[in-house]
Amino acid sequence: MDDEVVQRVFHEGGRDYFQQQPSTSSSSSSILQSLPLHVSFDHGYYLLVKSIQELREKKDGLVTVGIGGPSGSGKTSLTEKVASVIGCTVISMENYCDGVDEGNVLDSIDFVTLIKNLEDLTKGEDTLIPEFDYQQKRCIGYKKIMSTSSGVVIVDGTYALHAKLRSLLDIRVAVVGGVHFSLLSKVRYDIGDSCSLDYLIDSIFPLFRKHIEPDLHHAQIRINNSFVSSFREAIYKVKCRSKSSDGYPGSSSQGNQAQTDNFIEMYLRPPSASEEAGINDWIKVRQSGIRYYLSLGDQRIVDKNFIIRPKAEFEVGRMTLGGLLALGYIVVVSYKRASTTVNYGKVSMSFETIDVLGETFLVTRGTDRKTVGTEALKMGINGPWITKSYLEMILERKGVPRLSTPPLVSNTTVTGSQETTIVAPKPIRVTPNLVTGLEDLSQPWTRSPTKSKIEPFLATWRFMSTDSSHIDNTVLDPSSFRDTVRLAPMPDSYDLDRGLLLAVQAIQALLENKGVPVIVGIGGPSGCGKTSLAHKMANIIGCEIISLESYYKQIKDFKYDDFNSLDLSLLSKNIDDIRNGRRTKVPIFDLESGARSGFKELEVSEDCGVIIFEGVYALHPDIRMSLDLWIAVVGGVHSHLISRVQRDKSRVGCFISQNEIMMTVFPMFQQLIEPHLVHAHLKIRNDFDPVLSPESSLFVLKSNKKVAYQDILSILDPAKFCSSVQKFIDIYMRLPGIPSNGQLTDSDCIRVRICEGRFALLIREPIREGNFIIQPKVDFDISITTVAGLLNLGYQAVAYIEASAFIYQDGKILIEVDHLQDVPGPYIQIKGVSKDAVAAAGSMLKLDGSYTTKSYLEIVLERLPTMERTSGGINFQQSTRLLEIMDFIQSQGCSTSSESSSSRVVSPIEGIIEEMQSKIRRLERWLAINTVLWTFLMSAIVGYSLYQRRRQ
Repeated sequence: MDDEVVQRVFHEGGRDYFQQQPSTSSSSSSILQSLPLHVSFDHGYYLLVKSIQELREKKDGLVTVGIGGPSGSGKTSLTEKVASVIGCTVISMENYCDGVDEGNVLDSIDFVTLIKNLEDLTKGEDTLIPEFDYQQKRCIGYKKIMSTSSGVVIVDGTYALHAKLRSLLDIRVAVVGGVHFSLLSKVRYDIGDSCSLDYLIDSIFPLFRKHIEPDLHHAQIRINNSFVSSFREAIYKVKCRSKSSDGYPGSSSQGNQAQTDNFIEMYLRPPSASEEAGINDWIKVRQSGIRYYLSLGDQRIVDKNFIIRPKAEFEVGRMTLGGLLALGYIVVVSYKRASTTVNYGKVSMSFETIDVLGETFLVTRGTDRKTVGTEALKMGINGPWITKSYLEMILERKGVPRLSTPPLVSNTTVTGSQETTIVAPKPIRVTPNLVTGLEDLSQPWTRSPTKSKIEPFLATWRFMSTDSSHIDNTVLDPSSFRDTVRLAPMPDSYDLDRGLLLAVQAIQALLENKGVPVIVGIGGPSGCGKTSLAHKMANIIGCEIISLESYYKQIKDFKYDDFNSLDLSLLSKNIDDIRNGRRTKVPIFDLESGARSGFKELEVSEDCGVIIFEGVYALHPDIRMSLDLWIAVVGGVHSHLISRVQRDKSRVGCFISQNEIMMTVFPMFQQLIEPHLVHAHLKIRNDFDPVLSPESSLFVLKSNKKVAYQDILSILDPAKFCSSVQKFIDIYMRLPGIPSNGQLTDSDCIRVRICEGRFALLIREPIREGNFIIQPKVDFDISITTVAGLLNLGYQAVAYIEASAFIYQDGKILIEVDHLQDVPGPYIQIKGVSKDAVAAAGSMLKLDGSYTTKSYLEIVLERLPTMERTSGGINFQQSTRLLEIMDFIQSQGCSTSSESSSSRVVSPIEGIIEEMQSKIRRLERWLAINTVLWTFLMSAIVGYSLYQRRRQ
């Protein structure tokens, strides 16, 4: 790295750790040279990991990172996600408090000890870091950190970018937004525009502008976190009364250590609240020792016996509570909660005593709805269940406190009359566009989230009669209500987290007002996130999901986006049977053969009462008019492909609009899908990026060492074991002219897989860390017209890999044994979402020391002699085979596109050769027969092995 680059990267007091000769130029771009950057949370995570890896390669010794920002901004979440990938040492500044709680007062932090710890590690010496207990309000000991344990150290804390630490930090990261910003918006919403934003910040975060914000401007990676709360990783719990911890036979700790906590919980009512204002308008504050945690409103969903809560609580200082009280918020309810919790692995069980109620409650918690219900029954806990919150129970017993005259809001910052009235609440509005140039921001970047606006806190579903007039949300007679009213569409679009909550609330409103069944349709383009949303909704409310792909009558020539292939008459009959409470037979479609293979019986019971239909054409008028709730989803991987194509085109010096890409790659979208999405009751924009998002990470270990089948079987759970066989063809497509260093790489290509009669886009832009490949776990099916559209845009097929895969899994670990054509010996891949579980499985299979992080494309290209390669990097035999496949794809794709669009001229391939089509069909039949034979063989082997094990 050049000396001037070093000076730029570590500017403004940064760590000037060494000087070296300018490095030779490289074709790969340097992330460090592009800093500082102003990015979203997911993009910031990706950049930080890449920056750490690049800097670690360019320097000797320890890499130090500081992640700072206000409370609730998401800095600790970012630290945890990066640490899970890099495997670094994390130093939390919370352990350097002196026990005095003044809401993150700078003087309460022991910088001397922290600096000494960092200096010791930088010099390669071991060090002792303090451990602080917030219940006891004191330091309880020290923890030894080995200098050789990690090459990276992250300092996480509000003041991690303070001037006293900056000279010791290599990379400085600032995180703003998150729940921190949502509290500001909530307060502004409550009291209106009578106070400036600066005044509100000084009131509830008095140290931010003076002690925190100035340091954030020294960051090299500046992250605006738009996260507020999410039900993606919700907490499910069931609650009932209990006289004592011995009240249930399964409640013994069974050797697990119990944890005791004591909390004070209080609810603050806004100064502008009316007598009719609900608890959703209140702010909840929970005190634990010297820590304070805040959440906005009653953010929970009640479904049957379950209480579902998002992760929406964040830590604040005592000064924040004082600032809210000074602004006119009133503590209307407070109580003490004593909790004793035992963790059983999948679930935890707590005995919670509420002093105001004088009762003890037994609460079972977990992250999976079915697991919580099953484990509660195993422990002998069977109710009667309570779904009311402790606040609701207290209000029922003592009543809602009457409003008293709130203290006046200070008007020192208000111009004009001293009798300024509090205007109607309005949320804070921010700049509409995300920019990377800091000079383009209309206000300090530390105050601006990445969203174009802050969405309303309380979006209420309303019903409207058939004459389009709104009616009250009172509960009416379902018999007279169902056929005369419908949901009124939400006027705005929402992100995935808010959309998930609104979708569940809409279903509950329909169940309450119209009764069962409630039939939901989720529509949108391929890869937008329809299926993911449907499964998240089903996990919350416990319902059935039916894919519209099941209703294909027959698929010809890989055309999976043909609306005419749907069996609408059968779909209409199924919906009518569900509507009238009758059992119905839903079709089963075999994707491999492209034909219907049978039926399954479905009955929507009153206990569930909800069914979800998801598919590309779910909101087509021939379908949606029979449904109760219409949900449209756009974005996601669908948008990622369009952005990727636009990026590739710009790299070769060609500008092309996203609309032109859309019409070429997804010709059916604008004609047969998009026009119907505008009618949805709920419109969701999915900003998920499969490459940048840490939520989609899959840890992979790869080796070419031979492993016996019995060894694989021995490390998997036999109760959940399953196996399968797949044969696939991977095609790598690339735009000519993309700059490269002469070697074909995965990142330069779009990878399309043909497997079991379907085309899928594989998104693989992995992070390589040590022996691990951390890659997205997102693939999505595409039509043959999409592949043909890429060819029409100039992409060329430059590589081709044919392989068969034997897959073994137990729900936690997936082991894949791949046999690549023309490559001797199989490769084994161990995959999972848990890095430790994947590493443990590799060690049990004795694969340590044999791992490789090379892609299959690199492995295949390395084995090809130079004389046998074509200009694309494959041998002549593969090139001939690949040309046949591409001709078939383009001929079929072009014919489909020309049928669907008369306004767009497509240059067809002259003469579709029937002989080529027959060869492709014969190959597909051969692959299908081989798949069946291999599946039968492996099933027999697995059955025989299990039989032998049981005999022994």
